[in-house]
Amino acid sequence: MYYFLIIALQVYCFYHAHKNRKPFYWYFVVFFIPAFGSLIYILTQVNGRNPQGQIKEEPTTVINPVKRIKTLEAQLKFIDTYANRIDLADAYYANGDYNSAIMHYEKTLEDTVQDESYARKKLILCYFQIGEFQKVLAEAEFLKTKTDFKGSKQQFCYGLALSELGKPEAAEAELKTIDRPFSNYAERLELAKFYISQQKLDEAKTLLQDMASESKSLTKPNRKLYGSTIAEVERLLATL
Repeated sequence: MYYFLIIALQVYCFYHAHKNRKPFYWYFVVFFIPAFGSLIYILTQVNGRNPQGQIKEEPTTVINPVKRIKTLEAQLKFIDTYANRIDLADAYYANGDYNSAIMHYEKTLEDTVQDESYARKKLILCYFQIGEFQKVLAEAEFLKTKTDFKGSKQQFCYGLALSELGKPEAAEAELKTIDRPFSNYAERLELAKFYISQQKLDEAKTLLQDMASESKSLTKPNRKLYGSTIAEVERLLATL
């Protein structure tokens, strides 16, 4: 009777994991640790997670990021996998704890089986946030030849890091790739400020005028979204 109960629990866990697209490692946990694995799966992945709970999950994450981090820490402690560590690093990054995020992103680089690009992209953003500009440059060296680096936020941070390290010409070459109409308003504003810092006032004025002109064609939601940036654009433009 006990044997059939365990089999039934395993079947249920497999079904639930498949239906809800749970990470693949749960199949191994349930299969190789039959009773305990099934119990852990039910307690952590099933218990209390009805459809209403699922609807509330994302707002809870936004409102209480610390709770999500605690959950992910426990999950990583239980099963140390690449996916679990990346999830925890992402949560730290989203919460502004860049040093903790860096620690976990760097740890994932030890796993040579996985694609290192994602972790290195996030490391560039983290290092930039804490002012480690030399490390931004070091990580960018691994990504510069990849097609998705051009025009990315990582390339922009790379350009700003070059500027901070006293390499304005190299910085400008990287920063200019972000200048695309009707997009990247915050980044283009930073580019305009860079031009001003380099006394390239004509370039700065042209860019700011373009952005101010584009703002008049923005939809109402986008106007609200970029409102503070456009206000700063107009303020700067008035000084030139």
